[in-house]
Amino acid sequence: MSDSVLSIHNLKKSYGKIQALKGVSFDVPKGSVFGILGPNGSGKTTMLAIILDVLQPNEGSFEWFGQSSNPDVRKRIGSLLETPNFYHYLSAVDNLIITQAINKRGTIEDIHQALEIVKLTERKHSPFSSYSLGMKQRLAIAAALLAKPDVIILDEPTNGLDPVGIVEIRELIILLAKQGTTVIMASHLLDEVEKVCSHVAILKSGNLMASGEVNEILKNEDIVEIGATNLQQLPSIFSNYPHLISKKLDNSYLQLNFQLGTANLETINQFCFDKGFVLNHLQLKNKSLQTKFFELTN
Repeated sequence: MSDSVLSIHNLKKSYGKIQALKGVSFDVPKGSVFGILGPNGSGKTTMLAIILDVLQPNEGSFEWFGQSSNPDVRKRIGSLLETPNFYHYLSAVDNLIITQAINKRGTIEDIHQALEIVKLTERKHSPFSSYSLGMKQRLAIAAALLAKPDVIILDEPTNGLDPVGIVEIRELIILLAKQGTTVIMASHLLDEVEKVCSHVAILKSGNLMASGEVNEILKNEDIVEIGATNLQQLPSIFSNYPHLISKKLDNSYLQLNFQLGTANLETINQFCFDKGFVLNHLQLKNKSLQTKFFELTN
């Protein structure tokens, strides 16, 4: 695909008898926030290691920006695959100067710009040891941004963070995408992927279960929530309703699952009214990523 920054073709990787990847193929569109989602052991980290040339696949291939991986292409990619590793007694600026000297990428101006992006300017002269976990993670992302990469790869970027740190990283990922950076992130946190990702690939035991736009993957059914004061009687009137796949009653609402594209809120509302039910809640919803994930991986 011409608009893809990364194209993966039939990647396979084994560790002895264990097949970590079993012929995985997908494309990462330019400018997307692409989530590689799966439980532990699904092949996420192996996938990232291969596309960063840390591991070699047994079979298959991949291209960055339409060409095979090479040193020039690699310079356009920033990554954070491990826990941040900095000198605890040095400041953010001094740590990034060392990172810059090792990688030979970026300038002093780039350091200050990267710290501005990750919102650490006010603490740039504080020692690393005084940082919260979220701040340490943001500094690691700043290090990955030093060379102004077109793509940044993050492995479990919110792992171990408190709620404040999670929100900080989430907002940073969204900001990077708005600035034109393609973000590829591996995660097992369904909620985080759903909140920040535009596209997703779902892995299970080395198999690709689904890939594409998050909204499209979630929308294989129309889900309608309805509520009324006499909620317990509502399910009975939908026994033979057209295109209805299933219905589920909880303490608050009745959930109706229809074939994709067949739910009409106005028609449902009128149908209920004609049956003597005045609705106080009527909403068309996407299936949650959590529901879809469990459907695909169980």
